[in-house]
Amino acid sequence: MAQENKEIQQLKNRFRDLAEKSFQQGIFTFTGFLGLSEQDIFWQEEAELKYAGYCLEGGFEDAERVVIRFGCAEELGYEVPFPIVCVHIVPLAQKFADELSHRDFLGALMNLGIERSTVGDIKTGEKQAYLFCLESIAGFICENLDQVKHTRVKCSVTEDYQSIPKEEPVLNNIHVPSLRVDAVLARVYNMSREKSQELFRNGKVYVDGRLCENHSRQLKAGETVNARGYGKFTLMGEGRETKKGRLSVEAAVYR
Repeated sequence: MAQENKEIQQLKNRFRDLAEKSFQQGIFTFTGFLGLSEQDIFWQEEAELKYAGYCLEGGFEDAERVVIRFGCAEELGYEVPFPIVCVHIVPLAQKFADELSHRDFLGALMNLGIERSTVGDIKTGEKQAYLFCLESIAGFICENLDQVKHTRVKCSVTEDYQSIPKEEPVLNNIHVPSLRVDAVLARVYNMSREKSQELFRNGKVYVDGRLCENHSRQLKAGETVNARGYGKFTLMGEGRETKKGRLSVEAAVYR
């Protein structure tokens, strides 16, 4: 716990240092890629950081891992793009390639000894992957990532974002007693209310990228819930009341 608290404080200090540097020197500053728990720490400190201006970007719409840029283009009078590029990873011989998962690609990357903060989301499909990473590490990855599991691969930086596979959700109509987030989550993933509340106690539920510890919170249309280990879903509407007094709502579920 002491080590965890130390790491949290270090991250808070990092945010403050980057915001202050941007404000004082009139430049843009960037974090590395941040996961949901790290983003939540930023949102806890956001009120004390917004003076510098900021925006978040992961390389594509709805990215889970993002980079934060401190600095306001209108105030600074110029623009600097995020240092994010996309690396396309494909098998040398598609016919003989293994079926490769997100875990396989991430494991191969971590075996190169690179820091997790240099790597963003990995979009997989058709035995290939699109990896979003910091521009500074892209060359190293392209030169050194030549195998994933037993499959030989080649890597190249691409700007062809039209080829990135889009994650299509499954629309699921569910009946719930209320729009309490624990009730909706339990129904979406077919678990008991007690099990869903355990996820909240363990800090594994995020709503629109922010840690949610209040399991009785009412969900609103358009909000996205991410339950670590299960996936994420978006509430598509406020729902309608059924004859039995329950709410019929639609959730877009991503696996």
